[in-house]
Amino acid sequence: MPYLRAEVLSIGTELLLGQIVDTNAAYLARRLAGLGIDLFHISEVGDNLSRATTAVELALSRADLVVCTGGLGPTEDDLTREAIAAALNEQPAVDPALEAELRRWFSGRGLRMPARNRKQAWLIPSARAIPNPNGTAPG
Repeated sequence: MPYLRAEVLSIGTELLLGQIVDTNAAYLARRLAGLGIDLFHISEVGDNLSRATTAVELALSRADLVVCTGGLGPTEDDLTREAIAAALNEQPAVDPALEAELRRWFSGRGLRMPARNRKQAWLIPSARAIPNPNGTAPG
């Protein structure tokens, strides 16, 4: 395996306020180490588009692999998609297959999908979604 430098970027103001502990970063650090990937940085940034975009750009400048966690929900403060799109200068668009999967998830529970959840079907052209069998936010 080629030598990889990795960074984990955790996004969420609740992390900076100490409201929750970043267990995702610890889990990812263990998994990356187990794969033989060198983790050089773990960064946290709040739910602010400008700062999150800058954090993504910095991570991309110093790592071969950037794993982002958090900020993938449907609310206005979930800005990970937007920050990655801005950092890569790509325009997100709704992926019809992802939107259909979201609608199936809600209808399977007897619910109508709220309009705001459509945001969770956004992808940039260079992205590929990772299925999430446990919730509505694909990776």
